[in-house]
Amino acid sequence: MIHWRPSSGFVGDVIPFSHAGRIWLFYLLDERPEDPTAGASGMPWALVSTTDFVEYTDHGVVLPAGDRDAADFDCYTGSVVADGSRLHLFYTGHNPRLGDEDGSFQVVCHAVSDGDPTQWTKQPSLTFGAPAGFVPQDWRDPFVYRTGADQPWQMVLAARYVDAPDRRCGVVARLTSTDLEQWTLAEPLWEPHRFVTQECPDVFQWGDWWYLVYSEFTDAFQTRYRIARGPSGPWLAPGRDTVDGRAFYAAKSVSFQGRRFFIGWIPTKQGDSDAGRWQWAGDLAVLEAHQEDDGTLAFGLPAEVVAAYSDVQQVKLDVEPAVDRYAAWIGDAVPEDCLITLTVDVDAGTQAFGLLLHASADGEHATAVRLEPQRHRIVLDTWPRGRTGPAQWQVDGDVPHAVELERPCPLPPGRHTIQVLLNGTTAHAVVNNQVALTFRRYNLGPGHLGLFVTDGTANLVELTASRPTL
Repeated sequence: MIHWRPSSGFVGDVIPFSHAGRIWLFYLLDERPEDPTAGASGMPWALVSTTDFVEYTDHGVVLPAGDRDAADFDCYTGSVVADGSRLHLFYTGHNPRLGDEDGSFQVVCHAVSDGDPTQWTKQPSLTFGAPAGFVPQDWRDPFVYRTGADQPWQMVLAARYVDAPDRRCGVVARLTSTDLEQWTLAEPLWEPHRFVTQECPDVFQWGDWWYLVYSEFTDAFQTRYRIARGPSGPWLAPGRDTVDGRAFYAAKSVSFQGRRFFIGWIPTKQGDSDAGRWQWAGDLAVLEAHQEDDGTLAFGLPAEVVAAYSDVQQVKLDVEPAVDRYAAWIGDAVPEDCLITLTVDVDAGTQAFGLLLHASADGEHATAVRLEPQRHRIVLDTWPRGRTGPAQWQVDGDVPHAVELERPCPLPPGRHTIQVLLNGTTAHAVVNNQVALTFRRYNLGPGHLGLFVTDGTANLVELTASRPTL
């Protein structure tokens, strides 16, 4: 299962940790009780591990939720670090019954292990909440790291200032420690004065660049990043400052064997319907980052995932001549689990081109992965639109594409390779191993694969659909 999900429940925020030759993927196990405040148990941490993001070992729940009156009734996002042979797990404690008239408090909690990532002992005496000046309801997602082997430990958190405009009070708070137990408030790592908070912070160094990764739910519900020449900033926005779109959230990264992977989750939709609202949690998903000279990160599928789809078949298209400036060629149906690879040479001035997924035999019903060179973007579109009534003009959502599924994407004239990984209802589209657009579609339709071009020329070099060999 490429996009892993437990047999019971859904994958929330993922906390990746590299240890003993494996990648340990702790995650918030969302069992979706109808009323979370009335449940007998809260949210725990569960764990899977892997070496290739293709085969996973399920370790089940490793950090149980606290009891009904505990500060960690819900165990929310955090981080794991090694200090010698001892492992330290920091997480957010939350209890909807504890707080004041403004809401329930969040606190930083601590657990330790003698080296086994599946066995943890909580340290309740080390729990602490927000200091004066910070909103106690938002003191979460502790991420612990070092800027050097001889430097103090750093902890950054998603926090908010009190007595500040609500939508501009978010701050990446910072604390320091020499023993991972006692923490001292330090200067904030980043004060952007924008939006409610910057959650799930993640800090790492890669070559000459430092990176601050965070997720933002009051802007475009995306994971973003900033770059700097030093561990304290100043934090600058690269040209493409997003990891993916709406359907790849709360991504955190891990270094493994000299490579950098970003792991997030693909949300489900209410009612298992394309028309439903996005929901919190879903399926685990991974992208591999590649560093460009200016510090910008490019994102693509890990080579191990691509290699898992080695049963390659050429796709034959109906190549009747086009009769207008929109041309579509439809091929045979492809499996629900496959890797589609399209290579095309695109002429200057071409307005749009792309792939039709889950298409009807005539191409009139399809999910479109559309690349627009003149607008330098990739979008996800569907046709036909929903309707609010029987008349032709009564269209539900009269929009040019799914507005939350749009990515900036450089598309100069010339050759481009687009990969689309279909895994049931989940999917990744990757352009030139550089820009990723993750999405979910429930109405898969007949399953034909098509190629289209609008107002221009895209010369087909190759189109394949590869089945998994596992």
